[in-house]
Amino acid sequence: MSSPKEAVGITVKKSEDFSEWYTQVVLKAGLADYAPVKGFIVLRPYGYAIWESIRDLLDRRFKETGHQNGFLPVLIPESLLSKEEDHFAGFTPEVFWVTKAGGNDVGEKLALRPTSETLAYSIFAKWITSYRDLPLKINFWNSALRAEIKATKPFVRTSEFLWQEGHTVHATAQEAEQEVMTILDIYRELIEDYLAVPAIRGFKSDKEKFVGAEYTTTLEGMMADGKALQMGTSHHLGQNFSKPFEIKYLGKDTKEHFAWQTSWGVSWRLIGALIMVHGDDKGLIIPPRVAPVQVVIVPIHKDKDAALVKGKAAEIAQELKKAGIRAHVDDRDEYTSGWKFNEWEMKGVPLRINIGARDIEKGVLEFVRRDNREKAQHEQSKLVDVTNDLLGKVQQKLYENARTILNGFMSRPETYDDFKAAIDKGGFAAAGWCTAQECELKIKDETGADIRVIPFDQEGKPDRCIYCGEPAKKLAFFGRAY
Repeated sequence: MSSPKEAVGITVKKSEDFSEWYTQVVLKAGLADYAPVKGFIVLRPYGYAIWESIRDLLDRRFKETGHQNGFLPVLIPESLLSKEEDHFAGFTPEVFWVTKAGGNDVGEKLALRPTSETLAYSIFAKWITSYRDLPLKINFWNSALRAEIKATKPFVRTSEFLWQEGHTVHATAQEAEQEVMTILDIYRELIEDYLAVPAIRGFKSDKEKFVGAEYTTTLEGMMADGKALQMGTSHHLGQNFSKPFEIKYLGKDTKEHFAWQTSWGVSWRLIGALIMVHGDDKGLIIPPRVAPVQVVIVPIHKDKDAALVKGKAAEIAQELKKAGIRAHVDDRDEYTSGWKFNEWEMKGVPLRINIGARDIEKGVLEFVRRDNREKAQHEQSKLVDVTNDLLGKVQQKLYENARTILNGFMSRPETYDDFKAAIDKGGFAAAGWCTAQECELKIKDETGADIRVIPFDQEGKPDRCIYCGEPAKKLAFFGRAY
């Protein structure tokens, strides 16, 4: 009998061993593999193709909203990293340091970029002199490196990760605040409308906000095991970086002013969210709008029909591609059709078309949905319309299923005992909070739950803080998280 490592297909149930299930999906669906250094992963072409879908969508939206892409080096001098003290203190435990080049000491220690604020802002100070230079809106597609001190998990917690980080500079606080919300809305569109994962929008608490920010806005998702995942953040930096880095501009009033700034980012942990929310015991399920392959066509034939069926499969693929649908023909002879069905199910392709000689005779095709495995025959003449319709239905159903997961993990405990029980069960516990950090820290200490998000929508705010019983100033969603 083969071991789980060698076995084809997923060998554990999602509901029974979520962590092992997740690892098997990542490895067996060909998304990523482990690198020789602990905490690092190798992104395989299929995993990279999903990242490209995400990247292309965001890149288009950023450019539509007036942002430009740039490039930054990976090494940051220690003196720059420490210029904003709170920021530096927040990242110190995670920083990789370069101290040698060959056999020689490099002199001042160099940090491998944990995030680029300090490096970018030392450069921005040179570029900005006048109000005419504003706003400056730059995005960087790069990787960040943070020594992962918690348990690692591919895509979710790794010591190097692919991401985009945007950095903008504005003349007024109001413009910066508007930018924060514009980006948060772009992220919401990506996460909900494309990745089909519902997300709760709101603020981070001061304890949980980005170090050096005035405030952090966030999109929090709920995974199928009851743990929360921070899916994207957009920060209002105020003048907390412009002052130490001297990012100043001469205004129309001929006076010098410190600029206002934002930074924001999402990473490949969105791929982790997609796996955890939508996957099932057969493997991945990729929402059609981000799927590298939206439709796989499997020709089923005996030797005598091979040329006919393969030829028709290629024609179908061509027709779909012309209509802008990402289609692929699996015409490999060395595998049975049953083996192919299982492989494409594991890879999460949203729709499969089966075609054989008899189907060609009748002018029909068999369509199989990945989300619910429903099979249906449709006329080949309606190929594009039927395909688009089914892809739309899969996309919608995945979002509805994910919404059901989120709703099932929402609770509103009225007592602290109920609160602790809700946290143990998993999910978001919506509760009143007096905004005292002492209560937040004690809750974390006693239950392992953080304030994941203080929702923009404060409807239904309880009267009392769940911990101390003092009047509640905010409704907060608590939970354990990745």
